[in-house]
Amino acid sequence: MMLKELFEKRLLRKIPKDLDKSKKSLEISKKYLNDCKNLINMSAFNLVILSAYTSMFHAARALLYKDGIQEKSHYAVFVYLKDKYANEIGDELLFEFSNAREQRHEGLYGLESEFNKDDVKHIINVAESFYKKINEIMK
Repeated sequence: MMLKELFEKRLLRKIPKDLDKSKKSLEISKKYLNDCKNLINMSAFNLVILSAYTSMFHAARALLYKDGIQEKSHYAVFVYLKDKYANEIGDELLFEFSNAREQRHEGLYGLESEFNKDDVKHIINVAESFYKKINEIMK
């Protein structure tokens, strides 16, 4: 789906730019990132996946609030970032964000999702890189 269609379907919509919400989203992102490190020690791998993606999602929302955009779809956030921030974020991190979105979906709704320690170490590293990259862009 193209960005224009997402606005037409109101999965993305324009709102006033809000740097306070943007800053709060980054704070929430950091909190979920820190939670991942505690959850991995408890072998709560599904929860690590969920927390890592949630960290990335909130970091992404920081950019949307900065731009005056409200999302109503996780996929729409990915499309927006790919359209507006591909050069700054990079294709690899955008791919990892989309992959984390799919893992989150599988972890929440799938009947056979099974994640291991390597999976969660990888997604934590990705979430940290994603947070740092968004934080740089926000400055």
